[in-house]
Amino acid sequence: MTISGGPVFWLLVALAIAAVVIFFERFFELRRVQIDWQDFVKGVVNVLAGGNAEEALAICEDTAVPVAAVVATAIRHRDAGARVLREAVDSQGRAEIGRLDRRLASLAIIGQIAPLLGLLGTIIGFVKTVLLVNAQELVARTDLLNSSMEALLSAALGLGVTIPVLVMYGVLRVRMERIVVELEAAASQITGYFAAAREAKK
Repeated sequence: MTISGGPVFWLLVALAIAAVVIFFERFFELRRVQIDWQDFVKGVVNVLAGGNAEEALAICEDTAVPVAAVVATAIRHRDAGARVLREAVDSQGRAEIGRLDRRLASLAIIGQIAPLLGLLGTIIGFVKTVLLVNAQELVARTDLLNSSMEALLSAALGLGVTIPVLVMYGVLRVRMERIVVELEAAASQITGYFAAAREAKK
């Protein structure tokens, strides 16, 4: 007996492979951009306190992480008003989050459509079974088993893809939320520093 999963089965296999690739690419990228933001901001502030704004900006530009990009934006807008500074920092923060969040939506979509594709494969398999029975007076048991197994394999794979993909999405989402919190804290700390410096000059 030769069991074929059918086109839906292989589509689910392709989605599963894509999900694994997306997960590991995003996982290592999110791990790479996480740094000790408190030490970083403290170091930049120490440089700024010494009057070396260009050096502080160079440090940020050499550190290719979202926190550094947000701090660099704050340094570039340090002479602007408090509102302009905050808007610039918030805009940069949203841009950084958007870059990190790319492809996470694809992972969520795969997790949502996989069980539906499994259900579609199940329906197609059982439709084939009904058509086979209706078309012939004598149907071989192997033919019935093939079409039935196609239906069952699609359903099983649909669930088999959905569960780990949702777990992977959850893991990445937790990391993303942690990075967002760190970005917000770094943004508040650096804008607070410039606000305090501005007040001290008055």
